[in-house]
Amino acid sequence: MIILGTNSIKDTGFDVANSVRYNDGDSPKLNINFGSDGTLNKWTFSMWFKRSTLGTAQRLFCVLDTGMDDYIKFDTSDRLEWTFDNEDGTNKGVLLTNRKFRDVSAWYHIVCRLDTTDGTAGDRMRIYVNGVEETSFATDTNPTQNETGDIGRDNNHFIGTSGSSQYFDGYFAEVCMINNQSLAPTSFGEFDEDSGIWKPIDVSGLTAGTNGFYLDFEDSSNLGNDAFGGTDWTETNLTATDQSTDTCTNNFCTINPLVNGTQRNPTLSEGNTFLTNTSGAWMNCLSSFAASSGKWYFEIKPTLHGTSYVHAGIFPVDDWQNQVSGYPNFGGTANSWSYDSDGNIVNNDGNANTSPATYTTNDIIGIAVDLDNNKFYAYKNNALQVSGGTTITANTEYYFGGMGYNSNIAFNFGNPSYANTSDAADGNGYGNFEYAPPSGYYALNTKNLAEYG
Repeated sequence: MIILGTNSIKDTGFDVANSVRYNDGDSPKLNINFGSDGTLNKWTFSMWFKRSTLGTAQRLFCVLDTGMDDYIKFDTSDRLEWTFDNEDGTNKGVLLTNRKFRDVSAWYHIVCRLDTTDGTAGDRMRIYVNGVEETSFATDTNPTQNETGDIGRDNNHFIGTSGSSQYFDGYFAEVCMINNQSLAPTSFGEFDEDSGIWKPIDVSGLTAGTNGFYLDFEDSSNLGNDAFGGTDWTETNLTATDQSTDTCTNNFCTINPLVNGTQRNPTLSEGNTFLTNTSGAWMNCLSSFAASSGKWYFEIKPTLHGTSYVHAGIFPVDDWQNQVSGYPNFGGTANSWSYDSDGNIVNNDGNANTSPATYTTNDIIGIAVDLDNNKFYAYKNNALQVSGGTTITANTEYYFGGMGYNSNIAFNFGNPSYANTSDAADGNGYGNFEYAPPSGYYALNTKNLAEYG
């Protein structure tokens, strides 16, 4: 078994239960006006995030009000930028990394540490990613000693937007600000003693200070809840279905927009779990994880069935790497298998089995793949379609996913963007599916991969 592009398959000990999913097309935001000023020259900001879209300006945290625009964001080149105190139109401090952050399958941790009282100019603004300080900058401008900024003022603060633009697209977890302290990243995380991977620790015992906060996203009816007990943030265009169990301690599979061949790339949303396709062409979706062993389950839900087929299945990593068909054609190669909406199990661009039922809009299609015994099982609304399953090629490493033509498809690897009528977990207690996975089959997440892969 291998995993592509994830940050960990290690059980971290401390578990983060939930994240919040931002879909930039919804213009989501969390915002607050604190009501009074905190300490403006010393604070620490920490958050975990998983990106879904690249190449656009996206804000992580900012204050934006008349004459004020302090922010932490990604620029259009996927570099991290922290701009300090733009109140009078002059940036007092700017850190812009040379490094670019383009892994859409991994969770990152960022700490921005401010202390303008420090006598060493280079220590007044410090950025850490996954526990390691960033030291290579395209722009490195330090504020003067004791300079005050705008973050923490009695003004409008936002998570995941500038307020009306630069919306983040992806997932946030463990968003925390500590006022009047400049803290090292070890206050928020630690390196695992076995794997060396950076992982979160419990921050609930930290002292928030004036205007400090901690958003853990554990209350789906109040995603802006401050777990430190301060004033809650206001949610806009965020609902209970935007709460996710895809977190920095259990990373769930999504669709990866970076591995979809030389053509026909998908139009994705909802944290890379939803395909929108009215293009008049096939669009193809490959998973962010790949595996060659274990037993795995996922579901798809066509929310719009167009003029041709929808497919759900598995696609060989080698076929994609060798560009057998120029794009991932599910069921279109010798080692690829899919269940299509016309009622076929498809392999090598032909119908390997024509007995399954057809399916259409809002049907739930389950795919169970046994990579230990080389079997492919397809379900329509929890009804098995081929007794005994279909034999697949042994010793092959597969992506999971599907494709559609003029069809919109919701992919559920255990972290759905829609409400199920009944949330069913796998035997390990992970995932929210419409139907319970068959016994011994598991959701594609890093905890299950570590145990069963």
